[in-house]
Amino acid sequence: MSVFEDLQTGAGQGIPIASLAEVDRGEVSIRGEIKVLWDNSSSKIAQVGLIEDESGTTKVTVWTRSNQPEVREGEEVILRGVKKSWYEGRVSVAVTGWSEVRFPEREAWWAE
Repeated sequence: MSVFEDLQTGAGQGIPIASLAEVDRGEVSIRGEIKVLWDNSSSKIAQVGLIEDESGTTKVTVWTRSNQPEVREGEEVILRGVKKSWYEGRVSVAVTGWSEVRFPEREAWWAE
């Protein structure tokens, strides 16, 4: 990995979604738009859907016990400290109680 790539994907840095599989950490931070949400199959899951940035798309799961704010389709979010996981060869992220969910557009209401 080059020095630039190492800095770009280092701990605490927001990384491109396309780089999730390459990052050698179990916990990451990403930023993107919630593209779609769908009905979940378990009461343990609060929300499940897809998050996308200019580099790619991945599945995101918000666990009920995490007590995180609800996300909406079309909304930009910053997810910090989310857990990486793998299912059927695809990487995804899970929002836990230790994660941080931020909403740049909601937080900027006062700037208008």
